[in-house]
Amino acid sequence: MTERRRATILVVDDEPAVADVYADQLRDRYAVETVYSGEAALSKLDSTVDVVLLDRRMPDRSGDEVLSAIREKRYDTRVAMVTAVDPDFDIIEMPFDDYVIKPVSKEDLFGTIEQLLRYADYEERLRECYSLTAKYAALESSKPQAVLDESEEFTALRAELTEVRAELDELTGLFDATDFELLFRNFETDESMPDSTQF
Repeated sequence: MTERRRATILVVDDEPAVADVYADQLRDRYAVETVYSGEAALSKLDSTVDVVLLDRRMPDRSGDEVLSAIREKRYDTRVAMVTAVDPDFDIIEMPFDDYVIKPVSKEDLFGTIEQLLRYADYEERLRECYSLTAKYAALESSKPQAVLDESEEFTALRAELTEVRAELDELTGLFDATDFELLFRNFETDESMPDSTQF
């Protein structure tokens, strides 16, 4: 599988001591940015941030407001609420990816981040696979097989599609039943992806 680049984590907590402890625990594995307010989080956030660890209760701008702003700006980032606020029914409409109750152990932090990064990797590969599959199908339906067999471009496309499917299979092997439920709870289709043996 293609090696993942060093992920960027943004830690957002109005208690500097808490944020700094999280950052110190994570720095060996990730590129970590730390901010101490909701406003600072929004000014720091850009498309390079992979995961945001976001406190809910902050004085200037709450984590809920920051989360809404992140989604409105359509950043392709995962957000885990890391908070001492016990969940209530208001979380049903909140577009976060995970909800972690403080205090949080180092193992829980790593586990949460790695799970969210796996989801992001899977979705990226899935989008790529559908795009490549559409190109493959369009060419296969419009060109004679002999022409396809002679095409270096089509051969490269077939190889790329096979590689992406293998990466999807590898990521799938890391998931458990709960992961699939979270990934596909809103995904319904009668169509299946093409079998890689066809390529």
